[in-house]
Amino acid sequence: MEYYRLPHSSLNVSKLCLGTMTWGEQNTQAEAYSQLDFAIGKGINFIDTAEMYPVPPKHETQGETERILGRYLKERGNRDQLIIATKISAPGGKSDYIRPNMALDWNNIQQAVDGSLQRLGIDCIDLYQLHWPDRNTNFFGQLHYEAQENEHFTPILETLEALAEMIRLGKIRYIGVSNETPWGLMKFLQLAEKHSLPRIVSVQNPYNLLNRSFEIGMSEICHRESLPLLAYSPMAFGALSGKYCHNQWPEGARMTVFKRFNRYSNNQQALDATQAYVDLAHQHQLSPAQLALAFVNQQSFVGSNIIGATNLAQLSENIDSLSLALSPEIKLALNELAKQYPVPCP
Repeated sequence: MEYYRLPHSSLNVSKLCLGTMTWGEQNTQAEAYSQLDFAIGKGINFIDTAEMYPVPPKHETQGETERILGRYLKERGNRDQLIIATKISAPGGKSDYIRPNMALDWNNIQQAVDGSLQRLGIDCIDLYQLHWPDRNTNFFGQLHYEAQENEHFTPILETLEALAEMIRLGKIRYIGVSNETPWGLMKFLQLAEKHSLPRIVSVQNPYNLLNRSFEIGMSEICHRESLPLLAYSPMAFGALSGKYCHNQWPEGARMTVFKRFNRYSNNQQALDATQAYVDLAHQHQLSPAQLALAFVNQQSFVGSNIIGATNLAQLSENIDSLSLALSPEIKLALNELAKQYPVPCP
């Protein structure tokens, strides 16, 4: 396993992070425990969850993923060996059943932090992230920003001040953002510097071969501001494994079970691009999944790649992607395909 020190922090995270959003929905607690044991045995020390998980989000299951992780930490007694990241939900995500008012203000942040700490059964969260912005913008990897007149949202300064208080109280160590935009990143950095408030140390956004929009404006910020990407959805909901090619819908697979995750299967350009990347992997006798993950692993602006799986075979294959070094020939071919299929999945 390789490790990466998040700049402006003491967090030395594994280059692969174990995602958890299937626990409590597609995966049982026993299966989650097996994934954790296996991943930790392979050197993964970074676990990412959220108060909203599992997905698809529902009132009946909300918080169960954190509870599963909390029970695991208590039973295994290995909390000190791990870096635990979680996220607070915000307005606009159809999750107002979590709290009546989802604004990222002092009251909601305090409630959310305390709730996560209780479910996780820990005293302090290592990395606390804003799951998506508290304003109208094109989050979750969407394109086509549409301005809204007379918009009301919690000022970023107020959010930062509330997070600073959580750090002062010892409830969280570091903060990060997720599903952010270039404007949002720079605003968080600017306000933190101007008002001597905690600096965000990471950004968690979608990034994969089918959606390289992060490279347009965000990657330069990551480079120049030493603000690494925690890449999520590196396999495009599993599409880049090739298992959905030729209109195949494997039983129990995420996009088979949950049709809402059809961003990478609902248009012909996305399907054609997926097939092209799968064909390229086969031409070089490579696993399509490992090719997709290795592409993300080896980007200079990526601090950690968040992998997920519903079984140990998938998890093992995903972890082994770290040993795959892409040749200049393959990198060139990937870039050529990106020109042929530019951001096929908005």
